[in-house]
Amino acid sequence: MNHIDGNTKILGLIGDPVEHTKSPAIHNLLAEKMGDNVVYVPFHVKAKRLEDAIEGAYALGIEGLNVTVPHKVEVMQYVTELDDAALDIGAVNTLSRTRGGYRGYNTDFSGFMRELDNADIQVNGKNVIMLGAGGASKAVMYALKRLGAKQIHVLNRSVEKAESIFGSTENVTIGGFPDWKKIPDGKYICIQCTSVGLSPDDEACVIEDEEFYDLIESAVDLIYKPRETVFMKKVRAHGGKAYNGLRMLVYQAVSSYEFFMKQEVPEEIIEELYNELDS
Repeated sequence: MNHIDGNTKILGLIGDPVEHTKSPAIHNLLAEKMGDNVVYVPFHVKAKRLEDAIEGAYALGIEGLNVTVPHKVEVMQYVTELDDAALDIGAVNTLSRTRGGYRGYNTDFSGFMRELDNADIQVNGKNVIMLGAGGASKAVMYALKRLGAKQIHVLNRSVEKAESIFGSTENVTIGGFPDWKKIPDGKYICIQCTSVGLSPDDEACVIEDEEFYDLIESAVDLIYKPRETVFMKKVRAHGGKAYNGLRMLVYQAVSSYEFFMKQEVPEEIIEELYNELDS
């Protein structure tokens, strides 16, 4: 870690909980590779103290903050500016210091888009199945629409929750997980947005039916631990391509860092960062 002195810039993460976050490891490693005098630390912030935390962070001169659950929506009322994408998505995960306050961004959607691009998954004009309506699903939906997905089939444990988040529009259908059988035959891109299969519960799979996986040509599981989920194994066993969420994690962190530091991270450093985290 870089030497800490009077010129060190402080970055951090606010959430509840934050004990198991990988963000400090990613950002401190990134700062080291960039040669920046930066330190990144997690802050455990309860919901009732969120406004105090944002005001205090600004008063202390903290350069930028990532925001994780459960604060991504609530924090929007405590920023002085909002990026258009964050406003459209309705969630913020990045606060970058500006004159008079923080500007709110959402880098989940851009990190997801960069992962799709890296995997050469072309969404424009394609049909998509999205599993789950929590976590980063709003950012994923925004990205899919922005990229020109033809039809998006959302499957979620609670249909009511999914409908409250996404509504039902001409090119978005919503159902429960068993409703995959109602999806027309064809080949689909599938995005797995649930936490089912996340370590240590890594033998679980959101949809067990083998026939479902005949529909999938390419898939991204937003889980990055384990490196290969049961979901990914099933996709590959049925001839599809499957990718985990590590690149999305790296890309969204890099995008946040670029907003914090107001500089671009070279592609070769991004690859070094990814390879070290993937080892």
